[in-house]
Amino acid sequence: MSAASDRVTDALYGIGWSAVKRLPEPLANALGRTVADTAWKRRGGSVLRLESNLARVVPDASPERLAALSRAGMRSYTRYWMESFRLPGWSKERVRDGVEIKDIDLVFDGLTTGRGVILVLPHMANWDLAGAWLTRAHDVPFTTVVERLKPEKLFDRFVAYRESLGMEVVPHTGGTAFGTLARRLRAGGLVCLVADRDLSASGVEVDFFGDRARMPAGPALLAQRTGALLLPTVLWFDGSPVLRGQVFPAVEVPGTGTRAEKTSVMTQAVADVFATGIAEHPEDWHMLQRLWLADLDPGGGSR
Repeated sequence: MSAASDRVTDALYGIGWSAVKRLPEPLANALGRTVADTAWKRRGGSVLRLESNLARVVPDASPERLAALSRAGMRSYTRYWMESFRLPGWSKERVRDGVEIKDIDLVFDGLTTGRGVILVLPHMANWDLAGAWLTRAHDVPFTTVVERLKPEKLFDRFVAYRESLGMEVVPHTGGTAFGTLARRLRAGGLVCLVADRDLSASGVEVDFFGDRARMPAGPALLAQRTGALLLPTVLWFDGSPVLRGQVFPAVEVPGTGTRAEKTSVMTQAVADVFATGIAEHPEDWHMLQRLWLADLDPGGGSR
């Protein structure tokens, strides 16, 4: 990306954060739906990729069903952005009443033991709102990782945004992030990671909706090295203003095997939980990039 396009991208996000949060909520919601429907009708690369991914999730869906799912998916995706632009201005009460997550006591009980907890999520619904709900409504701080973005100013915006919600943000640079997360967990803290896509050489291959994909090894390795609980979680929208979610029982560390073998088993278990949640709420899975190995180019990157 050129310096000029970097500036344009940063400016567009800046407009979103400064302008959308000033709109009355019904107008902001209507704007989000209009943006989503316009993008969906143009059938650009991201929409086509979303539809292709959804075809793996719902393999028996007719073309009409896939089209409806991708349209709903774009609306879910823009809802995430519209809420995120406005979220820093929400009151504590608004955040508290805007989220309902089943079995969240698995998180709180785990933290009470001092063992440390790792929450892993796919790119579903609004994970930023769920994070703000933990920090603001329940006074539970946590640490997360943000991948470096281009332009740098855009990355700085995302870091500042998430820090404003009460999160500790660690840049994903080399092994530094892993060490920081491990220290937080050994101190009995909470780490939240979005972990349904990894194109790095260190990713773990998993079976995902009948084909091979690669997901991060980090959550399983952290659980092994620190003794922290590894809790898969999914989120979804249900047509109401409230974000819904479900925390699943901990993925246990296998009693036997090498570290790599244990990591593979644990990551597959996480992928299976993600698949269950995504299959139940496919329109809320915001995967607009290539994920499955069969869809990646020969060089291993995404297009």
